[in-house]
Amino acid sequence: MSKIFIIGIVASGKTTLAKRLSNQLGIPWYELDNIVHHHTLDGRNKRTPEEQVEVIYDIDRSGDWIFEGVHRESYSCLLDMADTIIFLDPPLWKRKVRILTRYIKQNLGLEHCDYKPDIGMLKMMYTWTSDFEHNRPAFEAKLNLYSHKVTRVTNSEALDDKLFRSEKGVVEDS
Repeated sequence: MSKIFIIGIVASGKTTLAKRLSNQLGIPWYELDNIVHHHTLDGRNKRTPEEQVEVIYDIDRSGDWIFEGVHRESYSCLLDMADTIIFLDPPLWKRKVRILTRYIKQNLGLEHCDYKPDIGMLKMMYTWTSDFEHNRPAFEAKLNLYSHKVTRVTNSEALDDKLFRSEKGVVEDS
C-alpha cells in the first residue's frame, strides 16, 4: 500500500485520516484542495483541470503518496493510480455536525483554514453535502468499478488497525 486515495465529502474525516496514515506509514500526503487552489504571491488561485492533473502526475512520478479530497472529475486519474482507495462515508448527521463545529472552531481561531470561514462558506459546505447525497448513485457506480481496491469506512474512529488487517470491504460502526 504505497499510493492511497482517501475520498469523501466535506467533513468526512479525510484530512485527519491522511495525516494519521502519513505519520504511521512515512508517506507524504497531499490535500487536493491545495492542488486546485494553489498559493501564489497574488493569493489563492484556481488551477484548470488540466493543470491539476499535471500536478498529480508530477507527484506520482516522485513515488509513494496519499491524496485526500472530494470527488472531482479532474481527480478520476487517482482512482486508476491508487493501490488503495478509502471512501470515508460517515452518517449524514455526523457530517452536518462536523461542518458546524469546524465553522465555529475556525472563527474562534482554533482551527486553521485556507479560505475565509464566513457564513457563505458554511452554506456552501451544506450545499455540497446535499449535492453529494443527491448525486450519490452516480458516484457509487463509478467507485464500484474499483471495488477490488476500495475500503468503505463509515466510522473512522473505529478504523485504526482494522483497515490494514481486514480485507477490502466496509469498516462500520461497532
